[in-house]
Amino acid sequence: MPEIRLLPDKVANQIAAGEVIERPAAVVKELLENSLDAGATRVEIEFKNGGRSYIRIEDNGHGMTKDQALLSIERHATSKIRLADDLLSIASFGFRGEALPSIASVSRFQLRTRTSASDSGSELMINGGKLVHVKECGMPTGTRIEVSHLFNSVPARRKFLKADPTEAAHIIQLARIYAIANPQTAFTLMENGRLVFNSPVCPSLKDRVQEIFGSSISDGLVPVKTEESDYRLYGLVSEPGRGRSTRHEMITIVNNRPVTSPTLNQALVESYHAYLPRGRYPIAFLFLELDPGAVDVNVHPAKREVRFRDAARVRGFIIRSLLDGLRELTEASKPAGVTGKRTSSAEPVPKPVPAAIGKMSARPVPSQPRHGVSATPVTQKPVPQPASEKPKEEKNWELGWKFVGHVQRGLAVFDSAKGIIVLDRRATHQRILYEELERQYLDQKVPAQQLLLPVPIELDALGASLMLDNLDFLNHSGFKVAEFGRNFFRIEAVPVWTTPDEAESLMIDLVGMMKDGSLRKNKPVEAFDHIARLACTKSVRLDDSVSEREMVSLVSQLFKCKNPLISPLGKPTYFELGRNELDRRFMR
Repeated sequence: MPEIRLLPDKVANQIAAGEVIERPAAVVKELLENSLDAGATRVEIEFKNGGRSYIRIEDNGHGMTKDQALLSIERHATSKIRLADDLLSIASFGFRGEALPSIASVSRFQLRTRTSASDSGSELMINGGKLVHVKECGMPTGTRIEVSHLFNSVPARRKFLKADPTEAAHIIQLARIYAIANPQTAFTLMENGRLVFNSPVCPSLKDRVQEIFGSSISDGLVPVKTEESDYRLYGLVSEPGRGRSTRHEMITIVNNRPVTSPTLNQALVESYHAYLPRGRYPIAFLFLELDPGAVDVNVHPAKREVRFRDAARVRGFIIRSLLDGLRELTEASKPAGVTGKRTSSAEPVPKPVPAAIGKMSARPVPSQPRHGVSATPVTQKPVPQPASEKPKEEKNWELGWKFVGHVQRGLAVFDSAKGIIVLDRRATHQRILYEELERQYLDQKVPAQQLLLPVPIELDALGASLMLDNLDFLNHSGFKVAEFGRNFFRIEAVPVWTTPDEAESLMIDLVGMMKDGSLRKNKPVEAFDHIARLACTKSVRLDDSVSEREMVSLVSQLFKCKNPLISPLGKPTYFELGRNELDRRFMR
């Protein structure tokens, strides 16, 4: 029988590091949270080569004495809690005492720190979990931690790291989110000796959002502020009709801690149910403040997720708060003399909101998916048959279907010897367009249209990194995109199935797909499949009237497809009610 033994501290720390420190951004997160817990009003972050070779976090917080510094690198040594009951009301970022020893066990770790009461600072050097030296050093009040050669003692872990630009993008995104969550702290971020952003203390959240995420996002946000009993909600949200294809811009902060919470995400999505098209998500920088005892932050190794003790109440509070604000915006956007609630099921189409309510984006705000005018024949009306053909020949074509007429919204009815066929025109167009785009891509002949005026687009750090990784793929898929500065790009051409005014929103959707992992250059066929499906949702539009000849042509094109039975989105293109079914229903 194997002998049971206690693990050495070094091995235990490396195991803990596997849970807490999975990539360089996790190192930055843990050290940054320690700086904020220390009361820092200024934090400087520097990294090189995606953080794998060098990370530095320096702050002007309280600092530590020599004895405290030595104790901080021991497992489960923390100043945040004392008793088990303290876990029920945590008000600090860190509390487990695992981060520093975990980081020190898998890197070359240098800690310099000094308190305001000390004449000199203390320096600790640890390499792969082994203490190298402890000595005095000169430095200002605060703490400076340098982490180099990350995962040098566990080289197998280095193989799981992504490319440097991807790891760098995660660090930049994390620093941005924490800067948003702590506007009372000045943040400086440097990558490979180059300044990424330098944001001083910002009294206004909108100013901080503009400095960190750019005016393209901040200009379309409106404030929200509500209090109810012991709950307080405030922040910025997107105006009605303005959204994104992914949830990446839905940033939620609970008691100043950036978190991921299904409760908060669901509340946000549900609040915008009537104000955004299906598949679009709001932009939000939401702060929720509540009693620390009402939220459990000790449910995830990296403290990313939280659990509310009364999730239903939190969800209801957020939905009520956001809906009240959205209704006010919608009412204020109506023309003078128009009041009252909407009774139609149609989604609201907001007009510019008065300046007193919030600054609106100059960009048009869609109330439903916008359908661009496609230049490919399959998205237009079917090509008519020559005028010399007789109507009788059109009605007695190879399928034996006879066109009856149009019903409901975009449905067409045909009669046949076997029964009645009901065809969905939109699903049919989508199937035809999808297979046409698929053929073009496989033949490497994706037609594009050059833009008269290139469209500039600004992305966040992660989006820009992914865009650079996928530029070649995009430029072989009907687009022409060029880098135009750090995090800036220029769209010079788009596929013919879209329109120039859709270029920016389409590219934002594609970047969202990159972030979700559904669009990857190492799987180009699957990636283009996602682009083709996106094209089907955006470019297919229905004309008000379609002739019998055109409907026959449409059905002919459908049955030339490899899979005519369903649309690329999984919806049936048509169904048939057989004669026996009709007889049964009419009891004949």
